[in-house]
Amino acid sequence: MVIARKTGTVIKHVAASERAAGLIMLGCAILGLVLANMPATSHGFEVLEQWVLGIPGTNIQLPVGHWAQDGLLTVFFLAVGLDLKLELTGGSLANPKAAAVPMLCAVGGMMVPPVLFVSVMTIFAFAPGSQAGMVHLASGADVPLSEAISGWAVPTATDIAFSLAVLALFAKALPISIRAFLMTLATVDDLLAIIVIAVFFSALNSVWWFVGLVVCAVIWAFVIRMPRVPWPIAVLVGVLAWVCMLEFGVHPTLSGVVLGLLTPAQLIHGETKPRAQRYLNGVQPWSALVALPVFAFFATGVRIETFSLQLFGSPIVIALIVALVIGKPLGILITAWISTHVGRLAMPRGVRVRDIIPTAFACGIGFTVSFLIASLAFHNPELSAESRIGVLTASLIAAVLSGILLSVQSKRIQAENE
Repeated sequence: MVIARKTGTVIKHVAASERAAGLIMLGCAILGLVLANMPATSHGFEVLEQWVLGIPGTNIQLPVGHWAQDGLLTVFFLAVGLDLKLELTGGSLANPKAAAVPMLCAVGGMMVPPVLFVSVMTIFAFAPGSQAGMVHLASGADVPLSEAISGWAVPTATDIAFSLAVLALFAKALPISIRAFLMTLATVDDLLAIIVIAVFFSALNSVWWFVGLVVCAVIWAFVIRMPRVPWPIAVLVGVLAWVCMLEFGVHPTLSGVVLGLLTPAQLIHGETKPRAQRYLNGVQPWSALVALPVFAFFATGVRIETFSLQLFGSPIVIALIVALVIGKPLGILITAWISTHVGRLAMPRGVRVRDIIPTAFACGIGFTVSFLIASLAFHNPELSAESRIGVLTASLIAAVLSGILLSVQSKRIQAENE
């Protein structure tokens, strides 16, 4: 019993550490890429990824790789929904005026990357020596420009877990105001990414499934506010909401966001801590140590037939690097400057626009949601594979650049305070 309790404490400590959780997820991503491409393990990885599992009594049959994306990732989005509810109720988003600049920066940071992505792809499609209107991939295949730019939304998202991990690793002396700026920006970024997935990557089916989802949401909102929550019923309602979302044609992981937003974030029934906070504390270890690492493992486990330096010259890889590494910080910084110098909005106390440059580069770390959007946007397996390599490469470059800049900034702040 004592061993189990100590093990649970260690797991919670690791899950709460942004640094540890980020490194675990990155390790699983690299492991998936290696196992999928090593001759000795590639076949076994493919068998595992394609192993079909189903829900008894239903027609829902999905390979393990899809369960990681469509099922397990729901835990992550439930954590996102709970976090959003807390921020909207009493956190950084509760005061729109105070959060106005980072909220607008999140919008700017999502608008510039697609423009750069489409521009770079268009340049490659009409470059001298290329077949007009076609994009030549590293695999040797040619795809129409219209198909290649269907991934415009891939570089729009910021991975809050990795971004905060970079801050934890390289910016120990950073003012809390800059960290809060990133938290607010990334939270709004998550919300906008959810909207993008729901609006642009859904194929709506029978309206009755939507009615079923609404019924599940109403029941959840009632059950989760009861003095003693009947968890068997709550879990059943959550599963049914996931099924309704899947059958309705919207990505089923978003059911986690819906349930999270419907969870009370204010004190009720004489409790000392909001239920949304308690549930987030319970869900976070599963999200950080199970859902995200397993998803990253399968998301990067793409078979690259000709893995060489030529791959990094692929138009889609270059476009994603430009969009995430340059487009993200550019959109954030331009929006911050316009908001404060033209719109006369105020930055957090003691923070100037130039102070958020390192943090803006950290927002170029796409990873989790970018992988998800890539799998939804591209049906061509070669495009999907190269886009995931592009996301991984761009995220690593953004992490390194932001880490260097944050380290320099942190040392400067320490020197000023001594």
